[in-house]
Amino acid sequence: MVVRELVGLSFISPWLIGFLAFIIGPMIASLYLSFTNYDMLSSPEWVGTKNYIRMFTQDPRYWMSLKITFLFVLIAVPLKLAFALFIAMLFNRNRRGVGIYRTVYYIPSIIGGSVAVSVMWKQLFGLHGALNSGLALFGITGQDWVTNPDTALWTLITLVVWQFGSPMLIFMAGLKQIPQELYEAAAVDGARPLSKFFRITLPMLTPVIFFNLVMQMIGGFMSFTQSFLVTGGGPLDRTLFYAVYLYQKAFTNFQMGYASAMAWILLLIIAFLTALVFKSSSLWVYYESEGGK
Repeated sequence: MVVRELVGLSFISPWLIGFLAFIIGPMIASLYLSFTNYDMLSSPEWVGTKNYIRMFTQDPRYWMSLKITFLFVLIAVPLKLAFALFIAMLFNRNRRGVGIYRTVYYIPSIIGGSVAVSVMWKQLFGLHGALNSGLALFGITGQDWVTNPDTALWTLITLVVWQFGSPMLIFMAGLKQIPQELYEAAAVDGARPLSKFFRITLPMLTPVIFFNLVMQMIGGFMSFTQSFLVTGGGPLDRTLFYAVYLYQKAFTNFQMGYASAMAWILLLIIAFLTALVFKSSSLWVYYESEGGK
């Protein structure tokens, strides 16, 4: 029995070593550094809770980054899930060429977070970009949507919603698991399409919606590339995502201790909101095998 356990451990040892060395180890180091003043050039200096006190009481840009990130997640995630569900329902029919369309619509999710796409998006919404060229055909004078404080965040939200491929595929998998007998019975009772959606499709999809909501929410709070490359956190800090400000503190201002404290606060925020969603799932997520509980 011991030999079998040793063999099993030897097979998973690469993962265990990687987990301890590249996840647990850095997390412990980050927790320690969050209580220090560390500039990556000299030895860490223990300062206790000074970084956390400074974060909450002396740093208005921190609160701005938190506000912008929450606003981004509250708007982008529901829009992305709603659009993904809409497209999934369109593709949930056996039509000629539907597989090709599914692949084409999934491509943005593969390349959407890349540097090239972010640069392209910046050009698209720039003063001389394709969007303003299209508006000029209708006699509308455009603007630099990326540098305008009132529209900069919306360009990033549009980019995120454009990357709807992953939740779309998950929604499609969930739609295929809904028994067709339910729709047939509803049709016999004279139910209309809208009634079928709200009384059958939506309740049966709640486990999938729950999964997509959690994953997209976590991803939203960790968004970095879009803001950093498209707007650089500006203008007027209107797109200063939490991860971008954390990066600035760590690698621009060399305040690694402060950045580590920010990272742990972000972890606690995500953990709390995820736990809140899990706690509320008993009120709105329907599991057929558990009788709706």
